[in-house]
Amino acid sequence: MSKNLHVHVRPLGERSNRGNEISVASKFPSSKLKLDELFLNWLSLRESQELVMELLREAKAGKTLRQPKSATATAHSPMTASTPPRSPKKGMRGSGAFSPSRRPLSRQTSLFNNRAPVEKQAIPTFYKPGGGGLSDEANAGKVALAERLFEKFPAGMNLQPFCDIVRDVIGLPRFFARRVMKLVAGANANVVTREQWFGYWNSTLRRQKDAHAAMFEVLRRPNARTLEHADFVDVLMEMMQTHPGLEFLQHTREFQDRYVETVIYRIFYACNTTWNGRMTLRELKKSDLLEQMLLVEDEEDINRVLSYFSYEHFYVIYCKFWELDTDHDFYIDREDLLHYGNHALTYRIVARIFDQAGKQFKSEKPGKMCYQDFVWFILSEEHKSHPSALDYWFKCIDIHHDGVITRDEIFYFYEEQIQRMECLAQEPVLFEDILCQMMDMIKPEVDGRVTLHDLKRNKMSGNFFNVLFNMNKFIAFETRDPFLMRQEREEPHLTEWDRFARGEYLRLSMEEDEDMDTNNVVSWEESPM
Repeated sequence: MSKNLHVHVRPLGERSNRGNEISVASKFPSSKLKLDELFLNWLSLRESQELVMELLREAKAGKTLRQPKSATATAHSPMTASTPPRSPKKGMRGSGAFSPSRRPLSRQTSLFNNRAPVEKQAIPTFYKPGGGGLSDEANAGKVALAERLFEKFPAGMNLQPFCDIVRDVIGLPRFFARRVMKLVAGANANVVTREQWFGYWNSTLRRQKDAHAAMFEVLRRPNARTLEHADFVDVLMEMMQTHPGLEFLQHTREFQDRYVETVIYRIFYACNTTWNGRMTLRELKKSDLLEQMLLVEDEEDINRVLSYFSYEHFYVIYCKFWELDTDHDFYIDREDLLHYGNHALTYRIVARIFDQAGKQFKSEKPGKMCYQDFVWFILSEEHKSHPSALDYWFKCIDIHHDGVITRDEIFYFYEEQIQRMECLAQEPVLFEDILCQMMDMIKPEVDGRVTLHDLKRNKMSGNFFNVLFNMNKFIAFETRDPFLMRQEREEPHLTEWDRFARGEYLRLSMEEDEDMDTNNVVSWEESPM
């Protein structure tokens, strides 16, 4: 080179010109030494010196400094020791203007190449379906109780004494005994021995943390992680065969099946919050199903167990469906549903129901609603404050599918209510007035935009839907029926569905009694006597 290049390198640890600010070098002395070494190595290269001199000449001439060209090595060719270092990209953190980039380590020079191969270790499962199992203390108590019960039956227990094992040791209702016996001793077994019981206990039930987990384990199919409708059939049929309040059904097989079917639909309506027909252990634990089953066993009057099992409730559901199903093909269409509640529903909400906006139908016939679909509908219609009902009707009203019920959607459904009031010669309530009342009642977070969250935190949310599409309940809400208000005050433990089912059962019973009296009179008049 024609000129000597003088480079001044600031000594390690020298403070910068920024007053008392501590330099990076004083914080990381080892890295600074390495950077100085690399910089001097780069600067000693002939190509680097020519590049620096060229930049200096351009700066003196007043030319705009150009960005130095990168190395000739391509991105796909491996870098070697003779390859000049690439200039770092402008603005890269932690690198100077001419700091050399480090060559990536190859497989041969890997820092981890000399390490011994690490053996793979199995990660223990953190999810345990039963919840971790019983504690040693609880297990010891259960085992001691089972030992005392088996002492009286050295040859094994038949179904009757085995019911005490199921109730006292497992914590399940006695009508689970036949199901548990099949799991313990086999499908055709009539006796459970001590060895069989403790074998099943230690391998399965011992691992269940509580009675809910044990119930889930007993009901589920092998290798299944959820409960489906069919999993409940055996225990509910056993309950119906043994409960004194259902003894009158033993000679009517059709109504036995319909009763069990209805109970299962009601269970999944209340417990299966995902609506997919597959109940998880979490959903089972959050529900009151086990408590209600234990109550059924202790209560002789099945109609006093209002949740799921009341025969009167089943009777109301089945008769209401039978009234609408005029051709008795066990399907109802739009015209049939318009007759529900003495034509209480609007055409627009019935259209949304059959468009399956609220819930996908289980019916195999297009445009028809089967019995299971009707059970879901009537439970939602007569108990609109239930969480499942709120979800159902919210989806029906939310035409735009944006998770918000807006002013336009409210007007779309209420417009038909105005027309119906005019046809009934009643003075219609103006939309602006009813909208103001509804916003005051629901108190949404954003005025004029009602979300599902707004409805679920308000006890009056059922009336919101009644105003939009149920004329009879809308009029009752507007007139503030004193009889209904007194009922609600005197019986706060009853739900909307409980009060509806009780009233409908009385009506249906009276109609049936009148029909029987009429038939008796006709038979007497036509009798030759």
